[in-house]
Amino acid sequence: MEQPTLIDHPQIRSILFHPRGEEGYSLAPGARELRFPVDTNVTLGARLYPTTSPQAPLLLYWHGNGEIAADYDDISQLYTGMGIHFLVVDFRGYGISTGTPSGTALLRDAVTVVDLIPTIVQPHLPPFNRLLVMGRSMGSAATIEIAWQRAQKIHGIILESPFAYTIALIERLGGFSLNSTPESVGFNSLEKIRSIALPLLLIHGQADDLIPISDSQALYDASASDKKRFVRIPQAGHNDLMLQGMGVYFQAIGQFVAGISTP
Repeated sequence: MEQPTLIDHPQIRSILFHPRGEEGYSLAPGARELRFPVDTNVTLGARLYPTTSPQAPLLLYWHGNGEIAADYDDISQLYTGMGIHFLVVDFRGYGISTGTPSGTALLRDAVTVVDLIPTIVQPHLPPFNRLLVMGRSMGSAATIEIAWQRAQKIHGIILESPFAYTIALIERLGGFSLNSTPESVGFNSLEKIRSIALPLLLIHGQADDLIPISDSQALYDASASDKKRFVRIPQAGHNDLMLQGMGVYFQAIGQFVAGISTP
């Protein structure tokens, strides 16, 4: 039996994850509600926002630790308007997903979702031949895990306000010291990205005091990709990137997606 890791410890889970349901939300016009069976008696809920553009790529999106897929109903139009099928998946215990969130579950579920895309997502879309993965904040760990384990299935990754150092993040959020605990017992994103050569886009606010922009710089420097870009949003914190720089934000994403050629 595997030993529990730091990111699965109950106290750490309560610091890293803040699940909530989607009561009071309705489904946006044109959106589809999907469910991914990721484990015994566990399904992840998701919202798929198709675009009408021909030959559109699919962007799989992993949200932050205080968000749910339904929060992206309005934002989805900005992605579909650029000719991108937009798929947002909830962590365990979030939205309509069942189960209890944990670090290990997040990583395993992310990989399982990618493996299930042909059967769960493809029937709802015209044929697509490009899959990109994007993660915001906590969702960056899921994105990096997918790129690390399933690089052959995806064509590029986007990281928004990502963290490079799990231990430092837990210490900031929890207000205590982990006494030089090694990073290897965390999500280990920095080490994983050293072997990921996929095209990479990083977006981070220069005034982010929750996850400092230096974390993105560390990930950028460590990335094995020879096609990578780091976009800094002046005056933006952790939760106001779009408010401070929506034009730059979506221009960067549009250019990145358009620059990834069909295999």
